[in-house]
Amino acid sequence: MASLIFSVLILGFCLLVSLFSPALSQTCSFQKFTGNDLYAHCVDLPTLTSYLHFSYDSANSTLSIAFLASPAKSDGWVSWAINPTGTGMPGAQALVGYKDSKGSMTVKTYNISSYTLASVVQSKLAFDVWDERAEEDNGVMVIFAKIKVPADLAAKGMLNQVWQVGSSVDSEGILTPHDMNAPNLNAKGTLDLKGGQTVVTGGVDSKTKKRNIHGVLNAVSWGVLFPIGVIIARYLRPFQSADPAWFYLHVSCQVSAYAIGVAGWATGLKLGSESKGIQWTAHRNIGITLFSLATLQIFALFLRPKKDHKYRFYWNIYHHGVGYAILILGILNVFKGLDILHPEQKWKSTYVVVIAVLGGIALLLEIITWIAVLRRSNKSTKPYDGYNGQGGQQPFSA
Repeated sequence: MASLIFSVLILGFCLLVSLFSPALSQTCSFQKFTGNDLYAHCVDLPTLTSYLHFSYDSANSTLSIAFLASPAKSDGWVSWAINPTGTGMPGAQALVGYKDSKGSMTVKTYNISSYTLASVVQSKLAFDVWDERAEEDNGVMVIFAKIKVPADLAAKGMLNQVWQVGSSVDSEGILTPHDMNAPNLNAKGTLDLKGGQTVVTGGVDSKTKKRNIHGVLNAVSWGVLFPIGVIIARYLRPFQSADPAWFYLHVSCQVSAYAIGVAGWATGLKLGSESKGIQWTAHRNIGITLFSLATLQIFALFLRPKKDHKYRFYWNIYHHGVGYAILILGILNVFKGLDILHPEQKWKSTYVVVIAVLGGIALLLEIITWIAVLRRSNKSTKPYDGYNGQGGQQPFSA
């Protein structure tokens, strides 16, 4: 039975790895176009679930592009731009795709001089653009175009690019302002015309990077590793054949979670000290509570009585109670952190799936464990004593 538990755990962990692998692979490489257009390079842009396919002919400085993104709402707009003079929106030479009043996809050009709404009007660009068209499929809009890259930019082999999505367009082609969340504000970077393999996100400042690091560290520690450690202890401990392997696996997982969590907690304190006047009270208080309870659990390693000690029963209550409190608070605080960071929806969805998979594994193992315990209880004629492994041992025993 213990081998079955191990098999289920291994299968579940493999499934978790498979959930993360698509996010780490290059999504754009699997995208196809209705006209069978082929491009030499493609890039998964780092925000707004956007993608850029392109080919560059250095002989005549022609850039052919296909930009894919989903608008903020079904009747919204998507945009890709080159900025010859800066790294952000002011000065951007933009291609904007949206549905016209007849419901047909169209592409318009916008020479954006500033952040004001009045400056976002249709006009010719600072360089030639031709063969522009747009398509829409299952909520994803695609802008196609060919661009004559200015000589000075062609000589550098690098372009400042900006991309964006918005929620609506009025009958006169006036775009509603896009959201001002972090993914929108960071939708800019540089494009290597020759290699096309990297996008440098120049718009991500040091504070945003620290917030992202803080979020990743805490999601991995309290949100994933700690629940895995709880699953290992709860469902392998009742089986004598799994002893002492379950203990070392459990301790390794929880100590790793604690170490990563301390790093995440420290980055949180640093962010708090640098963000005067900004407080996320609930997230902060839960984080402090988590760190305190986790430190108590580490001390539990040194205070753990032997199985036959008279205080072992009380230690079990303390250890299990604190452990389940960390489990619940950790997952809760990860979701609060996601609400603060406002990442792309795919990251929140991925974490929801991860938690659902872990919950499904726990439910399956709960059923398997109770079946094993009931069978053992039916075969036994000796009362359970809780320590020597005979009789109907309960899954909660230590």
